[in-house]
Amino acid sequence: MRMNIAAALTAGLVLMTLAGCSAAPESTTTSTAQITASAKEISEMTTEKTTATAMSETSETAAQTEETDTVTEAERSMTLKIGEREVQVTWEDNASVEDLKKLAASGLTIKMSMYGGFEQVGSIGQAISRDDKQTTTEPGDIVLYSGNQIVVFYGSNSWSYTRLGKIDLTEKELKDLLSNGDVTITLSLG
Repeated sequence: MRMNIAAALTAGLVLMTLAGCSAAPESTTTSTAQITASAKEISEMTTEKTTATAMSETSETAAQTEETDTVTEAERSMTLKIGEREVQVTWEDNASVEDLKKLAASGLTIKMSMYGGFEQVGSIGQAISRDDKQTTTEPGDIVLYSGNQIVVFYGSNSWSYTRLGKIDLTEKELKDLLSNGDVTITLSLG
């Protein structure tokens, strides 16, 4: 809370007068009106400086926020290619996906292997954050298994996984892409 300087000086003069004190030595000819006017000027100058500082800080904060938003948006656009085909994926918002994006920043290629007639599985080369939950998958689901393997489903399975995303293709398109032998997937930031 800011105190009004003119009001404070005036209040001080009133208190000094009530206490029987002189506001200034008798040789000084400064009037209460002059003190009040000077205090008002000081108050206005302080207000102008405070307003200018606040506006400057607001501009700097807005620029920093805009810069941060741009970086965040670039980090969030991870792409997935199966073989040579880029597929649309709706990524989960979790720590595992954030870790995967960090790996994908320099391009991450994973050799996948068919398994069980309903999935392709491949090692990401290191463990990342995981939050496994008992899950029944559907075609198109992308999950993390054991913290270090990515699994892409073209069928269904129940196990404990961390959800990473969902490929936006039909079941037939997924089977055509994934059920005819081992594939390579590439993750990158776009």
